[in-house]
Formats: sequence, C-alpha cells, structure tokens
Amino acid sequence: MIIYDLICEQGHEFEGWFQDGPSFQEQLEQGLVQCPACGTSQVTQRLSTGGTIRGRGQGAAQAQSPKDTETLLRAIQTVVEKHFQNVGSDFAKVALRMHYGVEEPRNIRGTTTEAEEQMLRQEGVEFFKLALPPPDPDKPVH
Repeated sequence: MIIYDLICEQGHEFEGWFQDGPSFQEQLEQGLVQCPACGTSQVTQRLSTGGTIRGRGQGAAQAQSPKDTETLLRAIQTVVEKHFQNVGSDFAKVALRMHYGVEEPRNIRGTTTEAEEQMLRQEGVEFFKLALPPPDPDKPVH
C-alpha cells in the first residue's frame, strides 16, 4: 500500500491510500479521487516523503509484533489528533449540521451511540469508526 499527500484545487490538503502507484493514477484519471472537504476531483499529488505499508508476503516482515502494531496505531492517533477537531459526544449533531450545510465541512472526531450511528447512516452521512489505543501516559497533554 502507498500513501500520497494530496491537495485539491481549493487548497485542501489530505492523504490518499492506494494499492500502488498505477492504482492511484487510474483512480485519479477516472475522477475517483475526491477531496474529503469539498468533494472536488480536481486533485494533485503534493511533493512529500510518502509512505508505504507492506502487506503479508510482500517482503521480509511476514507478521507484525504487538509493539509494531501499537506504534502504527499511535502514529494514526497522532495524525487524527492533529488534523481532526474533537467534538466529543456532539459528533452526530455536528456531522448532521455539516451534512446539511448549516456548518462548514471540516475534519471532526468524537463519540456516538449506536442509535446515533444508525441515524447518521439513514441520513446518508459518511463516517467511519476508528478504534485507537488509550492516550499514552508519557505524552504531554496540550
């Protein structure tokens, strides 16, 4: 898997995860790569150091240790904490307001009940759940 830094014509920066370089190009040409903030498919790749994730059977690392998995989850957690506003238990309310244009779209994170998740799905609000490890006790709180 390969990770690209992308930017849309409106200047929104985001990441895209693709099977490989040709998959990215194919999806880009078909207009399938869209900005999560504004929905445009006018997207270009930014110059970056990039990143890849190797699947099983694709190199020397056949299985990850629990420590490697925790390190990866902590890295994801850092990105989410840095780039997504924490709206706490108001996630469903804020997501609905953005969905209906009452609030400007932005990256948000928070918590929901099962009933709120069901309601969001019924309303057509796209979201995904991401289970992250508990906060690192050695990491300073900002």
